[in-house]
Parts: sequence; C-alpha cells; structure tokens
Amino acid sequence: MASSKVRPRLLFADESGQIYDHPGLLMMTRRGDEFALPRPDELTPLPKGSDVFLLPGRSAVGFDEETGEAICLDENAVAAFVCPAYTITGVSSYVTQDDAPILPLVAYAAVGYANGRFWVAAKKVDEDMRQVFSGIPDERIEKGAQKLLKKYPDNRLMGHLARCALTFGCPAAKNLALGRFEAPLPTSQTCNARCVGCISHQPEDSGFCSPQNRISFRPKPQEVVEVMLEHNSREKKRPVYSFGQGCEGEPLTEARLLEDSIRAFRKAGGTGTVNINTNASRPETMEPLAKAGLNSIRVSMNSANPGLYNAYYRPAGYDGLEQVKETIREAKKNGLFVSLNYLFFPGVNDTEGELGMLQDFVSDLKVDFIQLRNLNLDPELYLDIALPYAPGANMGFKHFKKRLKKAAPWLNFGYFNPFLG
Repeated sequence: MASSKVRPRLLFADESGQIYDHPGLLMMTRRGDEFALPRPDELTPLPKGSDVFLLPGRSAVGFDEETGEAICLDENAVAAFVCPAYTITGVSSYVTQDDAPILPLVAYAAVGYANGRFWVAAKKVDEDMRQVFSGIPDERIEKGAQKLLKKYPDNRLMGHLARCALTFGCPAAKNLALGRFEAPLPTSQTCNARCVGCISHQPEDSGFCSPQNRISFRPKPQEVVEVMLEHNSREKKRPVYSFGQGCEGEPLTEARLLEDSIRAFRKAGGTGTVNINTNASRPETMEPLAKAGLNSIRVSMNSANPGLYNAYYRPAGYDGLEQVKETIREAKKNGLFVSLNYLFFPGVNDTEGELGMLQDFVSDLKVDFIQLRNLNLDPELYLDIALPYAPGANMGFKHFKKRLKKAAPWLNFGYFNPFLG
C-alpha cells in the first residue's frame, strides 16, 4: 500500500514494555519545536533490522481528529531505532516528565501502526546491503571471527575487531569476519573534539553510557596492513577499508601511522577504496595521505552553521569549520573523493537557514557525496543545543534533498562509504 494513503495510529507502552496502538488517536511526529501529523510521503513500512521500544519518563502524544487537538496520555511514548540505510524524517512525539532519565545515544524515530504493520517516519537513502545480516547465521559470523583469531594470534588489531564482532555485534567487524564489503581500521586512542554524542568516550558527569569501548592500544603499521590484505584477499568485488570507527578517537591524530600503513598496503598490491572517516581537523595531512594511496575522506558534520557545529563537536584541538573547510580544499586539490557524514535531525537541518548554509558549503567546496545519517542523541538535549541556531519552519526531508540537489546537481546521496572502483 502506498504511504500517501496510510494514517498510522499512535503507539504507546505500559510499564512492562507491552506496546499497544491507540484506537482513537493518530501518530504524530516532532520536527524541531513543531508537533504535527507525519507527512505522507515521509512514511515507510518499518524495515527489517529495526527496533521499537518505549521511552521511560516520557508520555505519548497523539492527534485527535474529532477535536483537532494533540492529546497527551499517561502511558509511555514509543519510538523506533531504524536500521542503517534509512534517515529519520520525524522524531517521536512525547512530553517529558520531570524525573525522566537522559535517553541513550541512539536516534528516536516516530512510529505508528496501520493496516497490520508498523510505519516509521524515515526514508531509505541507500540500496547498499552492507549492514543487512538477515539470513546470515550467527554461527557463520562466529566461525569467521574465530578463524581470524587463529590465523593472526599476534595481531592486536585483528583480535580487537574479531572480539567486537563476537561480543558487541559491531556491523563493521561482522563484515570483516564475513570477508565482505567494508573493513574497519580503528587506530586512534585520542580525539581533538569533545562531541556531545560521542559513542566511545563520555565524561563521568555527562549522564551517558558510552555504547562502545575505545581502542586501548596503538596498532603497528604491520598489524593494520595485515587486516587490510586479509580483507583484500576475500572481498574481490568492491573492497573498502575505513579508518575512523566508533571505537576510536580522531584518526588524523595518527596521520603518520595511517600514511605508513596505506603506503605499505599499496606497495603489497592492495586494491580497493581506502577511506578515512574524520572530523577533517588537520589539512596538512591530506597531501601525504593521498600520495600514500588514500582515495577518500568522509567528513563528519551536524551543520554548516559554525555556531551549531561548535556547540555539538566542541573542538578542542582545531578551529572548527574554517579548519574543516581547509582540509576539504586540500583533499580535493589532491584528488580525493569527499563525502559528508551529515548528521540529519528533523526540524533542524531542513530549516531555511540551515539548508542555505549547507548549499553554500557544498557548492564552494565541490563536495562529491552526502551520507544522510541520523544524529544519535536524546532529542530534547539536542534541540536545546540546536534551536537557538535553527529556529523557524521546516521544509521536510523530501524538499531538503530536492533543493540541495538543485543547488549542487553533481551531488549524490547515500548512507555508506561508496566503493570508488
């Protein structure tokens, strides 16, 4: 059934976690400081690999068609964590109680129920099956990880990644164990930013629990190269290797290690796309890394607005967006493919002011690709940070993409680091 004809009902949950659909209230979404019905063209059947869960200390809010009013229930609100390749178009609508705990570091999509299925406020932005594991037995992943541990008993990086696959279920590490798609290459123990939503390091008074453990050692180039060559021997079609993972700090703080590793990999005949996921804080590293054999960088950003960027990333060892821009210029000058890891939040990034600054940023720097990813943070915490910089009405995800593409016709969209051939 087409989503334009769907009117999902509100979901709510009791204290035991049992989820119900409300017989008289419709699902609502939050976009910035606006509560509204979901836009019909931004609804999607809840994809496989997604989760629906209750939000503690938050009361569900739905729409009463008869009165035209939003109704707040006593019961818990419900949200969806949408699987990779989907971007959230509307946040779950709720009222937060005074004693509500801070929510974990995930994204909170609005979700409802209609015609015998769940519907979520999100749109698919990438057809790549890179992080789809349905149909792959856990035993196969475990066997692959154990094989890597046995084959490389002295390689600390291989051991770290194999254990990530076995213990934490990290999608990138699981793909390494399976010998497919993109291999993760964490190297850095430190970072020169203090991102509010950092998933590997949080101060004790932050109220968050880091969902990933940061790498506890500095790999040797030989260890990095062994991981790359092992993946290269198994993924024959479109191998990608990415420095800059959730279990590390900023990879450019280990630029010399990356340079030595990439050069040795290429000298050994290594093929494929070598990428760095980075905050783009060190422009001087681009030329030597490109000469060593780097293909692309993915630059993490929540906004092209310097104020909002600094409020979220909290740079501690660089000058914010001006240094980011200089790094991108150096990357393009040295022939590198540049993606933005753009952390989209409905009602913030799709406001007129935010879109205009992003259009200028992309056009001036000739960015090649935008990965439309979700900002994983308690929504109200982020809105407290963001709304002073991005007030006003929002245009919605569909129009945001359309207008950005019109301003930069060469630009492509996705979710994952592309294989460059």
